[in-house]
Amino acid sequence: MPFLTEMKRRNCTIISFSGIDGAGKSTQIDALVGDLQERGHRVRVYAFWDNVVAFSRYRESLSLRVFKGEKGIGTPERPIARRDKNVTLWYVAVLRLFLYWLDALRLLAVSSRCETENSEFVIFDRYIYDELANLPLQYWPVRLYVRLLLLFVRKPNLAILLDADPEVAVSRKPEYPLEFVRRNRQAYLIIADIADMYVISPSPVAEMADCIREVFAKLQGGVQGTAFEATNQFAGKAETSSS
Repeated sequence: MPFLTEMKRRNCTIISFSGIDGAGKSTQIDALVGDLQERGHRVRVYAFWDNVVAFSRYRESLSLRVFKGEKGIGTPERPIARRDKNVTLWYVAVLRLFLYWLDALRLLAVSSRCETENSEFVIFDRYIYDELANLPLQYWPVRLYVRLLLLFVRKPNLAILLDADPEVAVSRKPEYPLEFVRRNRQAYLIIADIADMYVISPSPVAEMADCIREVFAKLQGGVQGTAFEATNQFAGKAETSSS
């Protein structure tokens, strides 16, 4: 994962934020964008579902019709019951294996545009990692599929996983059953291990923002190595196994 080589080849720096629903991605993205813009940098934000996913509107519409879930964003005042990525039927998993390749192709095209657009930093709100966390990763053929697909897509200069306590995340964004969110979190940690993502452990919003600034400063400063190492108690590598 040669960050420095990739940075020199590209006109812009790509940063991705991933994590379970309610992990605080939007808050941290807004904070980083604000910091960069205050320094005079040109920043663009891509929402993975809206700007990358192939046939996103058709897929959402079909999911609502078939699985009868609720549409929208859950809030503590108005919880909703979504049925999409938490559907684990075998034929749905097989369909995802095909659709995620289409999304990888789209991601390749979108990320390639970063070479020509007038942005110094491109930030992705979710990335292909967030889709891969929906797969049954307990099976080794699925993990092999993940590794092969990740060889095909462009790796961000900095891929951040915001880890979160499932109970806290569900209280912020009540959309999925707690048991699913727990499994989803473990899947994210497996993906982070495979993809060599930078994992920021659950912490208060301000402390998490400080940790992101510190990691980002290392990226700009040109830290050597194949991965960034945690430098304070709020950050760390994923402590999990892909087995």
